[in-house]
Amino acid sequence: MKKFYQPVDLRSRTAMTAYLEGHFRYPTMNSWNQATSYACNLKVDRLGLSAEITDKLLDMLATDEFQDAMLSLRCRFGMEHGYLWQAAMNGRSGGYLVLYQGYSRPSKYKSYCRSCGQKNYTSVSETGDVCGRCGSHSRVDYATPPLEVGAYPGRGTDDCEDFEDWSMDQLRDRVRLVQEFDQLADAMVAEALELARTCTVEEEEYYVPQTRKVLVPSA
Repeated sequence: MKKFYQPVDLRSRTAMTAYLEGHFRYPTMNSWNQATSYACNLKVDRLGLSAEITDKLLDMLATDEFQDAMLSLRCRFGMEHGYLWQAAMNGRSGGYLVLYQGYSRPSKYKSYCRSCGQKNYTSVSETGDVCGRCGSHSRVDYATPPLEVGAYPGRGTDDCEDFEDWSMDQLRDRVRLVQEFDQLADAMVAEALELARTCTVEEEEYYVPQTRKVLVPSA
């Protein structure tokens, strides 16, 4: 099975530079954008797994539960880095894990509905506690405004960087970041294998309610 994490001698400028320059990269948007960042190829058929496990994981990719488990790991990575660094999937089939630069800042929402979760840009003192969506008297003000989190998909990271002018501390920080990113890739593979071991994929029929207009006799 393929492993992404690599130990690096943090005392050696040569070793750290070689690790960063030799790391796999992928576009942060499209190839024409010419912005790339550190990346890991997580395509199931490139992980060195058995044919049986590969087929099972390919089937699992279509389930919400599988995607939610992978998203949870990526969100944790972003949270641990204050959302200044985030990880997301890219590629035509979404098979590449890419390191993105991002941000977090307080949003402009002032209140929310405890019944339906609707957020509002005004406070209860300004417009009352009635929710505009569900009509219940359940609106309350946020004690702390929720964070607005975003990424900069057009930015590359260390594109064509030669690291010659970087200090040893700067190199160590970048190597540790990319190593943690690689560990995230390993954690996603491990989680996928655990799901493959403990779960099966079954088809389920479900019906989506639709609204239509009909004529009914007047009372």
